[in-house]
Amino acid sequence: MSSEFRLSMHGQWSGRVAFILAATGSAVGLGNIWKFPYITGDNGGGAFVLVYLFCIVLIGIPVMMAEIFLGRKGGLSPINTMGMLAREENRHGIWRGLGWMGAIAGLLILSYYSVIAGWAMAYTVRMAAGVFVGATADGVTSIFVALTSDPERLLGWHTLFMLMTMTIVSRGVQHGLEKAVRFLMPLLLIMLLILVAYATTTGAFAQGFNYLFYPDFSKLTSESVLVAMGHAFFTLSLGMGAIMAYGAYLPKNISIAKTTFMIAGADTLVALFAGLAIFPIVFANSMTPAEGPGLIFKTLPIAFGQMDYGILFGTLFFVLIVFAAWTSAISLIEPMVAWLVENKNLSRIRASAYIGVLTWFIGVGSVLSFNVWEKATWSIPGLFKDLTFFDTLDGLTANVLLPLGGLFIAIFVGHLMAKHKVKEEMNSHPLLYTIWYALIRYVTPLLVIIVFLKAIKLI
Repeated sequence: MSSEFRLSMHGQWSGRVAFILAATGSAVGLGNIWKFPYITGDNGGGAFVLVYLFCIVLIGIPVMMAEIFLGRKGGLSPINTMGMLAREENRHGIWRGLGWMGAIAGLLILSYYSVIAGWAMAYTVRMAAGVFVGATADGVTSIFVALTSDPERLLGWHTLFMLMTMTIVSRGVQHGLEKAVRFLMPLLLIMLLILVAYATTTGAFAQGFNYLFYPDFSKLTSESVLVAMGHAFFTLSLGMGAIMAYGAYLPKNISIAKTTFMIAGADTLVALFAGLAIFPIVFANSMTPAEGPGLIFKTLPIAFGQMDYGILFGTLFFVLIVFAAWTSAISLIEPMVAWLVENKNLSRIRASAYIGVLTWFIGVGSVLSFNVWEKATWSIPGLFKDLTFFDTLDGLTANVLLPLGGLFIAIFVGHLMAKHKVKEEMNSHPLLYTIWYALIRYVTPLLVIIVFLKAIKLI
C-alpha cells in the first residue's frame, strides 16, 4: 500500500504543533485530573508519585518514542502497521496481534472512560445551576451518590458522550481530530492553574504539597508499583494503539524525540498540578485522599461552591474536563476506525458508528457496576480479586494489557527490527539515540517484566 494511498485515506497532521496538541490531548485527560489524584491517594502519596515519575522517564518516554516510530514507519492503523512491519522484517505474522491487543485495550478503556466523562457532563449542568453553592462535604457526597446510583441517568450521559466522540472521529484528521484539540488543551491548562491558585488559599496547601511530594516508602507495595507503571502507560496513552495511530499521520520531517519529550512533560505537569489543586481541598475539608474514583467529584465542587464566581469557574472547569476527556476518547477509538476504513472499505462515518456502538454497549456494564451490579464482582487469579465490572476493566487494561503492549513494542523495535532502519527513521541526536536505544532494548523491557511478575507473585 503506497504512502500516497495511505495519506488519501486518513489525512495528515498539518504540522508539528498539531501533532503535539493531538498527542497531548490524547495523553492529557481524565487520567491526569480524575485518575492520578485518586490512585495517588489510594497508594500513599509522595512515594507513589516518585515511582510514577521514575516509570515515566525509564519506561513511558522510551515506549512512546518507539510507538510513534512504528506508527510513522507503517503509516496505517496499528493492526495493519504491525502486520506490514513484521513482513518487512521477516517476522512471524503473530506480531499483528500486538496491534489488535492495543486497539481492543483502547476500546475497553473508552467504554468506561465514557461513563466517567458522563459524570463530568452531569456535574457541568449541576454546577451551572448553582447546586453546589455553599455545599458541605457531606452534601456533595450525597449528590455524587445520587448520580451514580441512577443507571438511567448515567446511561444517558454515557450515550451522549459516545455520540460526541463518534462525530469528531468521523470527520477525519485535520477537520475533526486536529480542530478539536487546537483550542481545548490551552483552555484546560489555564483553568487548572486558576484552581491551583485557589488551593493556595484553603489553608491546607502546604499539607497537600507535602502529601504529594514527600515520600513515605513504608506505604508502597508491589501492587502500588504496578499501578504506577500501569498509570504511566495509561496517562501517556501507550500500548493502546492511540499513539501509534496518531504517529501514522505524522510528517517525516518532524523529530520524534523532541515531540515525545514535550508531550510527556506537558502530561506530567498537568497531573502534578491536578494533585496540587485537589489535595489541599481534600485536607481543608477533612476528607480522606483515598476516596477512590469519585475523588474529584467530591472535592472540586466544594471549592467552587465557596469561591467568588464559583459557578462560572466551576462550570467552565467541568466543561473543560469533558473536553479533555473528549480529546482522549477520539484517540482511543481511532485505531479500530482506521482499521475498518483500510480493510472493509467503509467510510469514516460508518466505521465510527460501528465501533462507537460496540464501545457503548460494553460501557453499559460499567454504568451498571455503580448501581444494579455493584455487588457483582470479578476475579483474575494472581492479579485482582472481587472487583466490579468497572474496576476489572480498569485493572485489566491499565495494569495488564497496556504494560504488555509496551513490553512487546520495546521487544519488536529493540530486538526484531533492523538497527539501521530504526536509526534512520528516528533521526535523533547521536547521544540521545544511543540512550534511547539502550533503554528500549534492555532497561524498559526488564523493568516491565520485573514489576509485572512481582505483581502477579511469580517472583
